[in-house]
Amino acid sequence: MELPASLRAALDTVLDGHAVAGIAAAGSRLSARYRAEVLDGRLHLDTDEAARAYVATRLPATYAAIRRAMDMLQETMDPLTPAPETLLDVGAGPGTALWAAADTWPELGAATMVEASDPIRRVGQLLAEASGVSHRRWLDGRAGDLVDKAELADLVTLAYVLDELREGERDQLVDALWRKARHLLLIVEPGTPAGWRRILAARRRLLAQGANIVAPCPHSQTCPLVGQDWCHFAVRLPRSRIHRLAKGADAPFEDEKFIFLAAARAPAPTAAARILAPPQQGSGKVRLKLCRPDGRADDVLMTRRDGDAFKAARRAFWGDALQT
Repeated sequence: MELPASLRAALDTVLDGHAVAGIAAAGSRLSARYRAEVLDGRLHLDTDEAARAYVATRLPATYAAIRRAMDMLQETMDPLTPAPETLLDVGAGPGTALWAAADTWPELGAATMVEASDPIRRVGQLLAEASGVSHRRWLDGRAGDLVDKAELADLVTLAYVLDELREGERDQLVDALWRKARHLLLIVEPGTPAGWRRILAARRRLLAQGANIVAPCPHSQTCPLVGQDWCHFAVRLPRSRIHRLAKGADAPFEDEKFIFLAAARAPAPTAAARILAPPQQGSGKVRLKLCRPDGRADDVLMTRRDGDAFKAARRAFWGDALQT
């Protein structure tokens, strides 16, 4: 998953002239806070150094995850459903979801971003100048304080935010976001067991309020995964030179694990099964782990005898929707 060329150029401008060693040190501190899911009342991105470290080391991965989630959502939408023209992004950071939405739906014309960190908001305002979205508004403050002041939007997004909130705050925020979603709500979290549990809690809450789950789940029943299993996906992204240096990494690419939930006001079209793990291919066969529209999750082995279904399975990737 490549960053848009205009975003890459804007990032180069933001990072130009800043020592990689300083970005790397700030990135290490930031990564430790994210991994530990620290809830100490401080904003993770509370300094200019932390903001620069974030856009160098985390923005590419979060962009790739949000963009892939939007692709998976778009697959399930009715072709006659209008593309979103307005966006409300809560906990916007540097406006990552704005870029992903504008790339997915070029019709997007207006966006409101809610962000409490002044350093990352200022970076986001600089980056947004190159996004191509003509009407942009930034609200300064914490998500729970400002959502009700925002206007309704066709698409409401919350990406990598629930892990920074306590349980009661998460529930209140999910409710507020759903009230603001004219058509769609998209929530993205890290693809960890904890991130999946947060998504499950939001899913239960939205279903209780009459929402239609449109992706990634092909059904609205209880999640069939049990035990040590959990639902998540992955997207691969190339690393830029400064990305590699700031993370002290040798590999030219990175795999970002994520989980998401998309809810809609309108029911989704007839659902297809969702591929929950990397397909395992062999000579003349492919094994898939599927979440099915009837609420089951199981493994299926397809061979050449399955004809077109086998051909489709051979071309499919982890996270794809598949008619079986």
